[in-house]
Amino acid sequence: MAKELKDIAYGDGLDGQLIDLYVPDGEGPWPLVIWSRGSGWLADTGRYDAEVVARRLNPHGFAVAGLAIRSSAQTRFPGQLRDIEEAVRRLRTHASSYGLDPDRTGMFGESSGGWAAALAALTVDGIRAAVPVYPPTDLLSMDEQMLPGTLQEFTRFPGSPYGHDDPESAESRLLGGPLQERPELARRASPSTYVGQDAPPFLILHGKADRIVPYGQGALFYEALAKAGADVELITLPHADHGPWNDFLTDPAVKRDAFTVSSREGKETEARPCDPTWDTVVDFFHRHL
Repeated sequence: MAKELKDIAYGDGLDGQLIDLYVPDGEGPWPLVIWSRGSGWLADTGRYDAEVVARRLNPHGFAVAGLAIRSSAQTRFPGQLRDIEEAVRRLRTHASSYGLDPDRTGMFGESSGGWAAALAALTVDGIRAAVPVYPPTDLLSMDEQMLPGTLQEFTRFPGSPYGHDDPESAESRLLGGPLQERPELARRASPSTYVGQDAPPFLILHGKADRIVPYGQGALFYEALAKAGADVELITLPHADHGPWNDFLTDPAVKRDAFTVSSREGKETEARPCDPTWDTVVDFFHRHL
């Protein structure tokens, strides 16, 4: 049984500034994987599903932290990034008391949680690797990348009649105003902006049938990282929509026809079939943490 530490406050103790920690039995110190679930930045529910992740990773010697950051109703960007920075600082500073290795920390998340994972890996000290699942990575290009017909379907969601660029879209709410009227802030909130030669290793998973965060977001991010010489792998699931994220690793129908391409030091492999599983994630973190 893993040791569970719930409701660790790293800010003012709001729901959006809390951590749930799951630490394997034994002496440690353990490498840490920080998990954050997505909500379109509309809810402070990043800790959700951390127990699912812990059940998969704890037996392999990884501690798991479920990280909640404040929603767009609680703070505007860059408040969410400040939350991530403070949470990582708290976990690393108190690593010895939690049984953690402060120098072996990775990020894992889906959707806006994948955005948090990608952004943290590129901007926050101490993050050595990241696994973002269908992450928004370039906010200004999302609508133009939507699959044919999906933008019209997306606009049926309340409050976003004009897609991601709508003044009331999740992305606009994150920025505190219309996305396209805040291009500089949108770039600052886009993980792709921060890709450089010092980027850590990434494992990206994205579905080609994603109707919410278009596949182009994952592909664009992969291409930027590969061009920068990073160690990066993109697993493409041709039949996968925008989640459920766990199905990307467990459901044969969702994983059907999956393929992978990778790049390291600017040398790219040819696309090849693959079968992503939890072992894929475990092996990635074993290599890089």
